[in-house]
Amino acid sequence: MMAANRLSFRNITALAPMVRVGTLPMRLLALDYGADVVYCEELIDIKMAQCQRVVNEVLETVDFVAPDDRVMFRTCEREKDRVVFQMGGMGAALLSDPDKIEAILKKLVTGVSIPVTCKIRILPSLEETISLVQRIENTGVAAVAVHGRLKDERPRHPVHCDYIRAVARAVSIPVIANGGSLDLVKTNADIEVFRKAAGASSVMLARAAMWNVSVFSSRGPLPVESVMEEYLKYAIRYDNHAFNTKYCLCQMLRDKVESPLGKQLQAAQTNTEISEAYGLQELYRQTQERLQARRDALQSGGQEEQLVMDGDVTTMAVKFERREYPPHITPKMFLLEWSRKEKVEQPLYQTVQRAQDRGFQSIVTVAKKQYRSSLWEKSKKFAEQAAAIVCLRVLGVPEGRIGEEDSGLVCKRKREGKTNGAVEEEGSKKRHVIDLQREAESAAKGDQHRAEQPVGEQEL
Repeated sequence: MMAANRLSFRNITALAPMVRVGTLPMRLLALDYGADVVYCEELIDIKMAQCQRVVNEVLETVDFVAPDDRVMFRTCEREKDRVVFQMGGMGAALLSDPDKIEAILKKLVTGVSIPVTCKIRILPSLEETISLVQRIENTGVAAVAVHGRLKDERPRHPVHCDYIRAVARAVSIPVIANGGSLDLVKTNADIEVFRKAAGASSVMLARAAMWNVSVFSSRGPLPVESVMEEYLKYAIRYDNHAFNTKYCLCQMLRDKVESPLGKQLQAAQTNTEISEAYGLQELYRQTQERLQARRDALQSGGQEEQLVMDGDVTTMAVKFERREYPPHITPKMFLLEWSRKEKVEQPLYQTVQRAQDRGFQSIVTVAKKQYRSSLWEKSKKFAEQAAAIVCLRVLGVPEGRIGEEDSGLVCKRKREGKTNGAVEEEGSKKRHVIDLQREAESAAKGDQHRAEQPVGEQEL
């Protein structure tokens, strides 16, 4: 496996950045078929700044999770030093402001220890295009990808190989040709034809790969049905979001989207239903069982059952996993019903947030005793649920997990979700979020964190 400082952009084929397509299953499949480098979908840098980095031990991935619990970016060891993280700013509109382009790239190049590349469209004149790329080269970027179309041109317009060829002659850094999927690249052998026509060091493919990612294979294109099945196996293995999986499969179906399979796929709303459409329901079931077993082992094998007193607070290493509970059931709901049954004061939650990673931790007070998970959660709601779990387990009270025998604490109407949505909210008399002002982590730790990140990319 290549180290980050040895990653080369010369003589490579790459999966181009594509919105909603370049997620982990597609990237891994592209690597399997022969791609050298894979770009993730374009992600907005402002949104990514709000994400928390989470090591997902169950999936064996590193996730960047938004405050609303959405996984914005997921990566794994298999693509280490092969994935390019695509940051999006103002898109092609930035082409009209070369000074800002230069400033952004200089800031990135000097601010990170990994290669930075840049992707542009061509400008109206060849002279303007060459001038811009030469300014980009002077910022110290490792390579520049050139989509051979003007800002306002669409995929139906022919790619301007002459522009890419002139740019490649004018700079010394690798130039990656992009935009040949419709006109030139239909099979793996066409990739080299496009590279030579554009006079470029390398080629990146978008639509040709989206339609059939086996285009990267030197053995020739595989039937798209086989490719879709392999893609779905990765989507199941890495718990890809159902709607993203569905979108990518529909792109592969293309004009067959109205076929019986296409209609079944379009009607699917869950990973279970998508798996059934492709006859992979047994694989899906086995995968879910394996992941659940790993989840249980991680919980029981660590500090899970070890109670530790931190002053007056009883702590336990507990994570709240939403999928372990029915849609309308939560530990907080069970704790609230238990407190009512025992005629004690309703649970009181106090939550703190630490500045360096925006993690949350809650203490719940029940019957004048305090309980807390020693683990930090990605959201305030999850932190409160984790605290409720600790309390329930210490008390020996059921918490509502799937497969748990019905304790009768929560009535059937609430279990079926026929509530006004206020059950949990009334369980807290008062909630406090205390912003903890802490100093940033040490420079050494920051360096280690940066070293774990994928290759940087700025989309213009």
